[in-house]
Amino acid sequence: MSRQNIAVTTDSVIFFRKGKKKKILLVKRGKDPFKGRWALPGGFLEDEESLEKGAARELQEETGLKIDKLHQLKAFGTPGRDPRGRTVSIAFFGEVTCEEKVNGADDAAEADWFDLDNLPELAFDHSEIVEYARKKSIPEIN
Repeated sequence: MSRQNIAVTTDSVIFFRKGKKKKILLVKRGKDPFKGRWALPGGFLEDEESLEKGAARELQEETGLKIDKLHQLKAFGTPGRDPRGRTVSIAFFGEVTCEEKVNGADDAAEADWFDLDNLPELAFDHSEIVEYARKKSIPEIN
């Protein structure tokens, strides 16, 4: 059997809602690929960390937001989803009760909340991840 060369990443879909107001947290990428485009907070898993800890670490590093509980959503691994090579992302979701202040840090140039029904074009396959989170895992967000 040949050795696989597959990287593992985590991405976090963080929702805020108040009444009919529904928003999602995005970061503007500070590095290529997709430099300057908006994306879900996330990044590469470190060798000795769990999936959940990796997702929480990346979320906090890129936005300053710390969430007590993230829920695993689904794995996304279509070949070509990342131009750097074969990458499988384990997506997580969470929800906050107020529109918390966030700041872009680490490799995120900016972080901000966006109206869920008016999102910019997203990097990678993050539009697919957001739609999956909206429709499959947390239908009450629609």
